[in-house]
Amino acid sequence: MDSLGSIGLFVRVAERLGFSAVARELGLSPSAVGKAVARLEERLGVRLFNRSTRTLALTAEGERFLERCRRILCEVEAAQQELRHAGERPQGRLKVSLPRHCGLFEQALSDFLLEYPEVELDLNFSDHLVDVIGDGFDVAIRAAPLQDSGLKQRRLGGFRRVLVGSPAYFQRHGRPAQPADLARHQCLHYRYPATGRLERWPLGNDDDTAPPALPSSVVCNSVEMRIFLALRGQGIACLPDFTVARQLEQGLLQTVLDPFTANAQGTVWMVWPPGRDLSPKVRAFLEFMAHRLFA
Repeated sequence: MDSLGSIGLFVRVAERLGFSAVARELGLSPSAVGKAVARLEERLGVRLFNRSTRTLALTAEGERFLERCRRILCEVEAAQQELRHAGERPQGRLKVSLPRHCGLFEQALSDFLLEYPEVELDLNFSDHLVDVIGDGFDVAIRAAPLQDSGLKQRRLGGFRRVLVGSPAYFQRHGRPAQPADLARHQCLHYRYPATGRLERWPLGNDDDTAPPALPSSVVCNSVEMRIFLALRGQGIACLPDFTVARQLEQGLLQTVLDPFTANAQGTVWMVWPPGRDLSPKVRAFLEFMAHRLFA
């Protein structure tokens, strides 16, 4: 801020070509203004003005510096104006990271844009665990256990992982009654992009026996692809219930082994960088999503 003040003082002197006029405007002595300019020149290692007893003129270096300084001050003024306006109504670019789970966010995001048309959403759908602060995200929505990252957090809601297949598939292959029956079925697996490991299906028993080894008919990192294959009768998939809520309601998919997945609960969180004050756009997004998702 000291450098910014020196730049502002230099621009005033350069535009008026005199210390006395600037001194009167700022309530300082001409010698104080002259010393401030001299300190700036010393810090920069270059002479900005040619001085004589009667005249003050910019050097060639001073001319170039003046041009840059004017741009800097204009940018600062524009930033201050933007912040002042931002306090009145949510607006500006909002960068959000979301998981690639279909069917949960689309309607809420569309409604948010209708409610806050001055907010520009920059949405990044990915199953990778992003660095919220390092990657410049304002908010991230995560459907995974949270680590102690120092981020602020808010719970959005819960979900259950279910095993689903189409009626046609079960008609051809039968419905598994026990987890061990899955060894004879086509299983559609999810691979975590960060670790390369397959997602473990929630088939734990009360007696703590290990879950059965499952055939890997298809392995991919796409929720949408596994839903598509399940709808086509090409296997059983393990999915968050909200991603297939519509298909289950319409009878296009059916759940199996529900007693074994009853405790397969998950939580969706919103996280954001710590700070004392939230910008209006971030606060509006947090409140809107908290009341719309899982409502």
